[in-house]
Formats: sequence, structure tokens, C-alpha cells
Amino acid sequence: MTGPADERLRTAPMLPVRCGQCGAQVLARKSTWAQTSVQWNADATAACVERHAAAELSRATLRYCTSMRESILTAAQSGDLPVLDPEAGRPGDES
Repeated sequence: MTGPADERLRTAPMLPVRCGQCGAQVLARKSTWAQTSVQWNADATAACVERHAAAELSRATLRYCTSMRESILTAAQSGDLPVLDPEAGRPGDES
């Protein structure tokens, strides 16, 4: 039995964002400035320099990449990746 379809995928689909450092491409959605959803695929994981370096050092998979995080923030600031609720969690907000 499957659950209901996620309406967010229809009304606010995840969009491609490419890393400025290694060129890996993920799908991302920014609900607010503080909340980001990222979907990695095998190609992006294989291309990510930072994730590979972390895995070599600790034999653990890095769950995020600071370069990709910066690329997603840049895409949001430029308007290429819309922030669905831009008033919530704005940079500099203390709430």
C-alpha cells in the first residue's frame, strides 16, 4: 500500500543545483532560509570532492557538503532557487 502523493513535489518541485567547486548536481528545495531539502543521486555523490575526502579520512559517509551548501545558498540568493517562505528564517533572524 502506498501513501498519498507528496503535494510539494507538484506545487514546488525540487530544482537542480550544481556545485561551484566540483560540478556535482543535486536536486534542492528551500522551504525557508533555514530549511533546505537536498536529494543526492549516485552521480552527484561520485563527483563530490568533499564527500570523498571525508570518506577517505573516516570511512564514514559525509551527509552534507559545505561547497554544495554554499552553492544552494547562492542559488537562493540569486533567485535561481526560490525560497518558498522567504520571510521565515531569514539570514540574521534570531527567532
